[in-house]
Amino acid sequence: SVKGPKGSLSHVLPELITPKKEENSLVLTRASDERAAKSLHGLSRTLVSNMVTGVTTGYSKKIMIVGVGYKVAAKGKDLEFALGYSHPINFTAPAGITFTVETPTDLVVSGVDKQLVGEVVAKIQKLRKADPYKGKGLHLQGARIRRKAGKTGKKA
Repeated sequence: SVKGPKGSLSHVLPELITPKKEENSLVLTRASDERAAKSLHGLSRTLVSNMVTGVTTGYSKKIMIVGVGYKVAAKGKDLEFALGYSHPINFTAPAGITFTVETPTDLVVSGVDKQLVGEVVAKIQKLRKADPYKGKGLHLQGARIRRKAGKTGKKA
């Protein structure tokens, strides 16, 4: 269990991993040098590190909405997307996640749990998959958008 200024997170460590508090740090040790123990050691160390980072600084990801008429609006804690469908799409914020609408085409998803932030971003991106031909859709900032060339036409 980790507590910080942004909140608290908890994680159950596997039986092969034992935590020890040394001065100002937490050290995880494994019971043996078997392959499974080594794998769990690296995983547990990273998860605990991500928990500490989450409760101290937090995690956030920015989604860019690209397309004519595509936009997002905040409705209380929820979001309302206009993504070219015949109806608006409502998205409810799960516990521990906050949405910030910077502009109608920029959305920031933030929270203390790195995995939950990533899952919510993936669910939002699934609302309108990126179009490889026109570049429209929901894109993560900094992500490379794979573009394809269109048809070249009939050749004589």
